[in-house]
Amino acid sequence: MISVNDFKTGLTVEVDGDIFTVIDFQHVKPGKGAAFVRSKLKNLRNGNTVERTFRAGENIGRAIIENRAVQYLYNSGSEYSFMDNESFDQFTLEKKQLEWEVNFLKENMTVNITSYQGEIIGINMPNSVDLKVIETEPGVKGNTAQGATKNATVETGLNVQVPLFINEGDVLLIDTREGKYISRA
Repeated sequence: MISVNDFKTGLTVEVDGDIFTVIDFQHVKPGKGAAFVRSKLKNLRNGNTVERTFRAGENIGRAIIENRAVQYLYNSGSEYSFMDNESFDQFTLEKKQLEWEVNFLKENMTVNITSYQGEIIGINMPNSVDLKVIETEPGVKGNTAQGATKNATVETGLNVQVPLFINEGDVLLIDTREGKYISRA
């Protein structure tokens, strides 16, 4: 158990059977009445953000989140197969658990899996990945007045806006948080 007075940004807690991470918190001491803690919490299972108010000194459960390195092997339909790098156990995750991450997963890529009491919550991607351009239209000379961009499809199927000088076969550095072009790799 942990007191809400000890809240810190990034702390993981269990409230009403769900797992949350503390995004923001504020200790409030009104002139009249008891002190309380106003907090913004992100649900780690579904990604929803909620605002909760707790009485000062109230105790809630601390959630211990495990992170471990796994290797992405392959996908078959809507199932994505991974292998634990330490125990070599294989397991699968459904596409609905990895909606955003599938845009960046390449075979044999190492990612971190997040779990709570054996339940896999999600995966943590690196901040950027190298992806090869498989399709883009050629840049037209003269369209470069104000940093013009064009659409490019990378090997995972993600569409990215890129500068006109990018060609098919180029390897790009893509930001996994926003899905945007950073630079050539």
